[in-house]
Amino acid sequence: MDQVSSEIITFYENRYDEAARLERRPQSRLERIRTLELLREVLPAAPARILDVGGGPGAYARELLADGYRIRLVDLVPAHVTQARSGEPPIDAVVGDARDLPEPDASQDATLLLGPLYHLHERADRVRAIREAIRVTRPGGPIAAAAISRFAGPVDFAATARFDERMLAESRRLITDGVNDSSIGFTVAYFHRVAELLAECREAGLADVVIHGIEGPAWPATEAAGTGPNAETIFDAALHLARVYSSEPDLLSASAHLLAVGTAPLG
Repeated sequence: MDQVSSEIITFYENRYDEAARLERRPQSRLERIRTLELLREVLPAAPARILDVGGGPGAYARELLADGYRIRLVDLVPAHVTQARSGEPPIDAVVGDARDLPEPDASQDATLLLGPLYHLHERADRVRAIREAIRVTRPGGPIAAAAISRFAGPVDFAATARFDERMLAESRRLITDGVNDSSIGFTVAYFHRVAELLAECREAGLADVVIHGIEGPAWPATEAAGTGPNAETIFDAALHLARVYSSEPDLLSASAHLLAVGTAPLG
């Protein structure tokens, strides 16, 4: 196992509760709602077979199981796989690396990469992960790959009143360097520009790629509102804007997360 993989496993097993993440904050709630909406728009009808790569403890997998899909989850973190298997309903889950999936060619009707791309520093590894998703997906099947926006961290710190001189320096650095400074927070990660994500998908061979901004441009307002008197009104407005501007090119980078949706090539 390489050092990067080891650091990621240690972070998620010892320092961070991924199972609670999608309900912890307004931005995470927006991420969950919009990701599920986008997936349900592009996935083939149930009971199609879906591979959830980097699926963590299974938050999205369980939603899709409830929709009638046949799900297999692959995750780098053994504790996530244990959580996925032991939850209710239990998920068919195995430990694996997005760059070398333990699945046969064209064995899946659709494949999700909702985490691996932003834990791979090297472009070659990210392209390899997308190629692996293409390899295991039947021709014409949808593939959805998530990334973190280059500007999400500084905007988040500003919205939650944590912005300081150190984050100002990090903001300047991130303009040219997408590698996360784990001493500030999070773990080994790479933050994408929209054009980079699109180029990596195309280099890997993904067809008909469309990039979506998952949370939309108003997610910082939901974080700033916190639990105040207008919090739910602001959240609802942000959700509506996320839907309206989902694939608006001029606003994609304003989202905290990006979702590239494409298909495995037909030949």
